[in-house]
Amino acid sequence: MTKETILYQHGTLGALMAGLMDGTETIANILKKGDFGIGTLSGLDGELIILEGKAYQGREDGALIALDEKQETPYAAVTTFKPTITFSVDGPVDNLKINTLIREQLKSENLFHAIKIHGEFKEVHIRVMPKQQKPYKRLVEVSKEQPEFIKEDVTGTIVGFFTPELFQGVAAADLHLHFIDDEQTFGGHLMDFVLESGTIEIEPMDSLLQHFPKNDETFIHTAIDYADLDKEIQEAE
Repeated sequence: MTKETILYQHGTLGALMAGLMDGTETIANILKKGDFGIGTLSGLDGELIILEGKAYQGREDGALIALDEKQETPYAAVTTFKPTITFSVDGPVDNLKINTLIREQLKSENLFHAIKIHGEFKEVHIRVMPKQQKPYKRLVEVSKEQPEFIKEDVTGTIVGFFTPELFQGVAAADLHLHFIDDEQTFGGHLMDFVLESGTIEIEPMDSLLQHFPKNDETFIHTAIDYADLDKEIQEAE
């Protein structure tokens, strides 16, 4: 019998977009739920990348560091990655073409999928959210001042998920991808790239396990404004 594949998510993108950015779960506990994933850190402090059971932080100064597992996250999505769809790509191929190839291979656009691409990249363009201080702004406002970085001729891995349109707000609908290089010195939220050659691996998810920070007083008592959520996610992502 095939084991059920589970996407475990702590927090929601909608709450993060609304400015609920305090860490409410430790990285240590997130790693108990999976070895592959993405997210952010408390105060929107950079980009979280989880690969092969290790957690990294892409920082606003352009550095990438291994994370202390005591650090906390307001939002993270992880799974135990065991791909069932694998294919190679010879390029150069831009991100729009890769996105099309991925969508053609999805089991269904009504399912969550874990996405991994490892290869040689002609160019990778990332952004990193800068750490915020209270009172927190909405994420769409923060995204207007995010540092961006470009690296050429780099070998690395794209880590992320495909989210069905139905779940916009729980996560970011469509593809939400982060990048980390093999030297573990460069990483963040993926904006654009050109792949020279690589391997794409995909795993469809059976279940979404949504975890809420029920002991966080801010989350419990805040009336969240979701009125422009879809527009704000599209602008910020």
